[in-house]
Amino acid sequence: MIGLIFGETNFPAQILQKVKIKNLNYLIIDLSKGKKFKGEKNSYTVSIGQFGKILNILKENKCKKVLFAGSVKKPNFSKLKLDIKGIYYIPRIIKSSRIGDAAILKEIIKILKKEKIITISSLSFNPELTLKKGNYTKVKPNVEDRFDIKKAITTLSRLGKYNFSQGVVVRNKKVIAIEGRGGTQKMLRLCKSKKFINKGVLVKFPKKKQDLRIDLPTVGLRTLKQCNSAGLKGIVLRDKCNVFLERKKCISFANKNKMFITAK
Repeated sequence: MIGLIFGETNFPAQILQKVKIKNLNYLIIDLSKGKKFKGEKNSYTVSIGQFGKILNILKENKCKKVLFAGSVKKPNFSKLKLDIKGIYYIPRIIKSSRIGDAAILKEIIKILKKEKIITISSLSFNPELTLKKGNYTKVKPNVEDRFDIKKAITTLSRLGKYNFSQGVVVRNKKVIAIEGRGGTQKMLRLCKSKKFINKGVLVKFPKKKQDLRIDLPTVGLRTLKQCNSAGLKGIVLRDKCNVFLERKKCISFANKNKMFITAK
């Protein structure tokens, strides 16, 4: 029995589909805001503060392994439903939340480990959703693009205190935007330019010291469309350390709009 701990984004649905195809025994701990998995079998809608309930569900079903997928946003701690375990653990969660949303999941993983439940990679059942090193489109980065890519990668590597940042946009060798707590979508809105078309690059790499089992940089068709609207020419991801959704649609869209998709 595998415990699937799901949050927001479309990634959890992809995992669930593969788990069903493999005919594996599973249960779902639904932490999504909209209770996205309420209609699924063996699905439990739980508050992030109900650790006692979460642990009981996992242990009663003999789940010794769990998989996290989808983002878990910082909750309103004053309105959380807490059980006894929740009261015990919530100070640790509040402290970690000050670092960023991903830190909440990291803290939950530590708590589960203490309870002898291990966490496996979110890509365990969907290795096809990551990109290996290479270029995936007809258009390839030219000399100018490669300068922008190098600048973006260097910028990310130096963002020690911004450990919630996974993305940087560089255009004409200048850093245009760095991903903040508002995420990639908000960052790309700030990068729109009427002056530039097909100029610049979005680089999305895992954060420094990131637990690669969870919260990998995720790109899908919506991201490609946002990059195109911002006038960017391409997207660069880290080799085998990403979640790439809607691959065929993304590549088709990129080719149609003379954009590149590259993994380094």
